[in-house]
Amino acid sequence: MVRVLNLIVAIILLLICLIPMFITALLIFVVSPGPVIYWSKRVGRNNSLFLMPKFRSMKLETPQVATHLLKDTSQQMISVGPFIRKTSLDELPQLYSIIKGDMNFIGPRPALFNQDDLIEERTKRNVHSLTPGVTGWAQVNGRDAVSILEKTKLDEFYLKNKSLGLDFKILLLTLLKVFKMSDVSH
Repeated sequence: MVRVLNLIVAIILLLICLIPMFITALLIFVVSPGPVIYWSKRVGRNNSLFLMPKFRSMKLETPQVATHLLKDTSQQMISVGPFIRKTSLDELPQLYSIIKGDMNFIGPRPALFNQDDLIEERTKRNVHSLTPGVTGWAQVNGRDAVSILEKTKLDEFYLKNKSLGLDFKILLLTLLKVFKMSDVSH
């Protein structure tokens, strides 16, 4: 049931978001050479790897590490990068990952393939058994502002309390945070 709901909503949103996605892709194409989509190697359900698309907000030579590990993100971002990240437009291509089945709308954010500390903590807490999401309990409770340990505790809370009601609450809080552009430090 969750898979069918994710699929239907993702297809509808993809159709609705075609124009904003086209404009975002055009902006990236105009200001920065290279591909407009960045395929990030991520950790999915049961620690399997998959490629997750995002609109590229960073320069091509940026190292593949969690953004908070970069010394000066402002030097690594393309000119429209801060805007597309603050507005979460960079996340729209993840509708593809939902349609493909690698992600859900709600779940723990997929770790980068090299975020060993996050992967290890999630595995200890059995969070790795969940399908990752575009948004989740950790995102609406701090997003970039919480530590790895706190994120995994929030992910574990979601695992233990997962319900349609909690998913709906996460969705509403996500929309509010995106609208207010809060808790995004880079």
